[in-house]
Amino acid sequence: MKIGVSGASGKLGTAIVAELLKRGGGHQIVAISRTPSTVGAAQGREGDYDRPATLRTAYAGLDRLVLIPTTALAPGVRARQNLAAIDAAVSAGVGHILFFSSAGTRGMAEPNVWASYFAAEQRLMRTASAWSILRMNYYAESLLDEAKMSLADGVLTGLAENRVAFVSRDDLAAAAAGLLTGEGHHGAIYTGTGPACLTGAQRAALIAKAADRPLEFMVLPREALKAGLEQAQLPPDVVNVVLSIQEGFAVGGFDIVTGDIERLSGRPPRSLQDVLAAAFPPT
Repeated sequence: MKIGVSGASGKLGTAIVAELLKRGGGHQIVAISRTPSTVGAAQGREGDYDRPATLRTAYAGLDRLVLIPTTALAPGVRARQNLAAIDAAVSAGVGHILFFSSAGTRGMAEPNVWASYFAAEQRLMRTASAWSILRMNYYAESLLDEAKMSLADGVLTGLAENRVAFVSRDDLAAAAAGLLTGEGHHGAIYTGTGPACLTGAQRAALIAKAADRPLEFMVLPREALKAGLEQAQLPPDVVNVVLSIQEGFAVGGFDIVTGDIERLSGRPPRSLQDVLAAAFPPT
């Protein structure tokens, strides 16, 4: 099969390409990126979500394709990009399209981050001849980045008490590779999660133990959290995304554990403890 990875230069895309190459099986791997010269061992093709004509060319002849959304933050941009990529893949006659979405996705208005995922899921279901969706829980690596900043003040903040099953990027990549090279996934919606849902207090305690530094979890009202983000001089689009994600945590959108990572990849997902241990090795 000829398998394409759209968004191949990003962290998740790079990991998926590496997983596909490692699995072998005689498949031809096509890495699609705005910068195809950076994709390494795979065949590179230029494809830009903001230039749909390049996508139609990049997706031509593919049997299977995974679409990885960008990290565009401005309201409406990611939705436009996702729809353009899906339309291009359908137009190019791709045999099976896998779209990366988010846990908790539902119909929401911009600038909520779920808005773009919901629009894309609906378009995919309505137009693609064969499709799958892999909804991902929140990256363990993104929590790690937040933790490193929070350790300076000794406080990890959030809206309300909440539970999240943090999942590592490499586990999501392995699950995607398993799906792309496997059979029986048409019309399936999977949710890639870590092995356990953790409360704010639990994840703060795990971070504190791994880093050997004090860290507490503090619940803040939305306006207080927003004011703190603005005081840190974060751009408005970043503030909107952080608040949107925290609201998703608070309503339970990421409070889900499944066996889909192991089902698709053939290996159990890493725990948050394992991710933290690798990031804070003993001195």
